[in-house]
Amino acid sequence: MPKWIENFVNRLAQLPRSSKRLLMLLADVIGIPLVLWSALTLRLGTIHHEPQGSNWIYVAVLFTSVLVFTRMGLYRAVIRYLGPRAILAVFTGVTTSVMLLTVIALLWPRRAIPVSVLPIYWAFALIYVGGSRFLVRSLLNFRWSNGTQRVVIYGAGGAGVQLASGLVRSGRYHPIAFIDDNASLHGSTINGLEVFSPRSLPDLVRNEGVAAVLLALPSQSRRRRQEILKSIEPLSLLVQTVPDYGDILSGNARVEDVRDVDAGDLLGRDPVPPNARLLDACIAGKVVMVTGAGGSIGSELCRQIIRLQPTQLLLFEMSELALYTIERELKALLASEGLTVDVVALLGDAHHKHRVKEILQIYGVQTIYHAAAYKHVPIVEQNVVEGIYNNIFSTWNAAEAALEARAETFVLISTDKAVNPTNVMGATKRFAEIVLQGLQQRSSHTRFCMVRFGNVLESSGSVVPLFREQIRRGGPVTVTHKDVIRYFMTIPEAAQLVLQAASMGKGGDVFVLDMGKPVRIADLAKRMVSLMGLTVRDDENPDGDVEIVYTGLRPAEKLFEELLIGTNVTGTEHSMIMRAMEHSLPWHQVQQVLDDMSLALSRFDCDKARQLLMQTVAEYKPTGDIQDLVWSRKAALAHTELKNVTALQTRRLRVSTPPHGPTGH
Repeated sequence: MPKWIENFVNRLAQLPRSSKRLLMLLADVIGIPLVLWSALTLRLGTIHHEPQGSNWIYVAVLFTSVLVFTRMGLYRAVIRYLGPRAILAVFTGVTTSVMLLTVIALLWPRRAIPVSVLPIYWAFALIYVGGSRFLVRSLLNFRWSNGTQRVVIYGAGGAGVQLASGLVRSGRYHPIAFIDDNASLHGSTINGLEVFSPRSLPDLVRNEGVAAVLLALPSQSRRRRQEILKSIEPLSLLVQTVPDYGDILSGNARVEDVRDVDAGDLLGRDPVPPNARLLDACIAGKVVMVTGAGGSIGSELCRQIIRLQPTQLLLFEMSELALYTIERELKALLASEGLTVDVVALLGDAHHKHRVKEILQIYGVQTIYHAAAYKHVPIVEQNVVEGIYNNIFSTWNAAEAALEARAETFVLISTDKAVNPTNVMGATKRFAEIVLQGLQQRSSHTRFCMVRFGNVLESSGSVVPLFREQIRRGGPVTVTHKDVIRYFMTIPEAAQLVLQAASMGKGGDVFVLDMGKPVRIADLAKRMVSLMGLTVRDDENPDGDVEIVYTGLRPAEKLFEELLIGTNVTGTEHSMIMRAMEHSLPWHQVQQVLDDMSLALSRFDCDKARQLLMQTVAEYKPTGDIQDLVWSRKAALAHTELKNVTALQTRRLRVSTPPHGPTGH
């Protein structure tokens, strides 16, 4: 469109509301009499049709129309956001004004206009009043920037229509069509956009310059969304989605707030509905504490626990910022959902047994979810002593405190890396499991149980947010090995299963979550590149956008993870939770190893500490030398000092020896 129209519309949009209402009123004051004149012209076949003294009819039609339109709120409506209700208001307003005009025309002594003109006037008035407003709306919502991204909306249901309207208002994208699986909708027009079959998407991309697909399928299953994503993937289009219905209904998001495809959709596995009886058995009406409450798993446990109505929820966290963040979030959640749970934020380290014990006793804690741990494999490998302190001794001290405070249930959040571990992180988590199994032998009132699962999508340090960040930067995307595979689960799903598993614990149980099929990390990276509208750069496509670089397995990293030690496993009341029957050690033996380990750590003896890990966790098979950075540095410095001392002794020997040897005198 011409630039002057764009400038005019932009200035019009920036006018104050009062000025816009005045313009609408002025347009009707000019237009409505012209509409009546046009109806008379069409009916009488001449432009000269004013009987003597009949000018009053124009005043009457204007007065009745403006009065009715004002009453119907047509001058209060925001033109930019006119919708189906506005059509009804225009119809009702015009019809009412014509009915009033008919009564006036029939009762007036001298007939000013033929009654047959009134139906024509009614039709013309509908076209003028409705058409003028929707024409202005179209101008105001028109995208003037040629750079606006052209998109199609997958899903022509209620969410799709709302999304199209929202995009028109926001100007972020230019929707050109709907895609829908429902064959009965194909070829129809909804909200001004034609509905096409999914098979038409490649043609739309090629002929219409479509750059992105927006999924408006908030009620579809994850399995179906994954099927749709797989069909779109070869086109290398940016794929985004509307928020879940839960977020929309709670007011936390709007339909037009499109976002990147949810990580759970990449898995395509629908979560199993929770068993309500299992879900709140250890929580409802109880005092609950979560250690590591600010972490990825800990914070999600808190979100779900708070909705199950404990009397108190204690947030135990060593990071001040993480504690502040989760406390604020939970208090906002309480306010928005009208919950009355008492949330208590407590700074502390689970390694400090007396701090934990005092908290448990003072607050009368009944259930503890121990999520505090170091979990990043390479970092723990490079910080052996701290990894052992946090993952083993913190668990032991917190569990001993629970035992002494007579808590009912203690749940350890474990990991699949505890199975046949090749790294310190996995070995320490398996050691922590053995500690709890040993403590169960001493306990008559506290149930200790462990829940073991694999990687959680979108958690801190996981591959999905890392890949997303790397792709946005233009790459490269770093994958350790082309064949590396991992089990994945969404954070909410993992937390929900943890809560249910805890209620089934009898004491010393190791619960294993069904993680579904493992995912090849390289395939996940390629899918994410494609679904962000880019192509992979490789030998087959040297002009692609993002390169995938294989960096090699990191120290102590496994090519694939396992969930079970051995095959002795039984089912439970929940289809996705299994109970593993695994070996344990008598408590006196565990106690002796812990004492020996404490001594080794106090001496910073990483070699002895690793030997004790291997002695206790029989399956632990390290793949290389000790990687602890301080230990390695200390060894290097000692070696350098030894070389310097040797060189100095050699030099002194040479200096003290006469040039020609001993004289014999």
